[in-house]
This record gives sequence, structure tokens and C-alpha cells, in this order.
Amino acid sequence: MARSNLRYGLNKGHPTTVIPKTVKPSNKKGVKTEKKTFVKSIVREVAGFAPYEKRIMELLRNSKDKKAKKLTKKRLGTLLRSKRKVEELSAIIQEQRRQAGH
Repeated sequence: MARSNLRYGLNKGHPTTVIPKTVKPSNKKGVKTEKKTFVKSIVREVAGFAPYEKRIMELLRNSKDKKAKKLTKKRLGTLLRSKRKVEELSAIIQEQRRQAGH
């Protein structure tokens, strides 16, 4: 229904033309592309680890997983992010051990 330029009633308000919404393609948010993983690996290589990440890796090496998860939860905010970060860092530790063995 068109607005009637009145201050009251069902069709109150300044008359405007309705712009139809455009339908965007459904991009999945957070999809890991090849480019994204490459860029993240380069940044990790250049910048290294944050101090809290180094501390977490040290805790994981000493098999203090619970303490590591508590620390990451405090730093990152949620338990899900904490679990992901601990999993990521433990994978990096395993990769370092694999390279040291060869």
C-alpha cells in the first residue's frame, strides 16, 4: 500500500518508492579456500606465534591440556574457539615433532 503523506492513520508517512531486494548468491561464510589457507600459512610463517600461543604450546608439551584450554578460553572468549585453537596448536606441535624425527 502506498503511503498517504498524512501524520496519522494506516498509511501514514512520506510517500516513497519501494526498492526490491536483490537476491545474493548463497556464499557459505567461513569456507576455507585454497587462497585463504595459503595466505594464513604465509602470515604464520612471517609473524610467528603470539606470546599466549607460545605459552599454550608449552603447556601442551607438558601434557597440561586442561590448563591450556582454560588459558585459551580466557584469551579468546568462548570454549569452542578455545578448543579449535588448542587443536590447531597441538597439530602444529605434532608436525614439528614429525619434522624433527626426519
